[in-house]
Amino acid sequence: MMVADAIQRVHQISIRAADTARAVAFYRDVLGLKLIFQAPPQLAFFDCGGVRLMLGPAEPEFDHQGSVIYFAVDDINAAHTALAAAGVTFRTEPHLIAKLPDREVWLTDFLDSEGNVLALMSEPKIGGA
Repeated sequence: MMVADAIQRVHQISIRAADTARAVAFYRDVLGLKLIFQAPPQLAFFDCGGVRLMLGPAEPEFDHQGSVIYFAVDDINAAHTALAAAGVTFRTEPHLIAKLPDREVWLTDFLDSEGNVLALMSEPKIGGA
């Protein structure tokens, strides 16, 4: 895989929310964004024209400043290998973060040249769904 082929599009952006219920009310009721689903204990996901917006509290195991941009990739292992070969320093190896009824969600994160956290995300279908 060529580095130019690794990243396809922005898939998700996360924004920290100290009070997820209050944030959901703002993004849904004030801004009018479509709430896709909420996931316990404190995550909410909105559709922004095909880009997913995730709201939730800071997570000790995935601490970062500000927002995180998640880039969609088909093959997270191949993209990880290509970008690492191009000089990207990853903070984590590709790892499974969720198993949904129709797909798995895989993630690996890295820092850009300015110290911002970015991530690759892949959602392979399960059983040809």
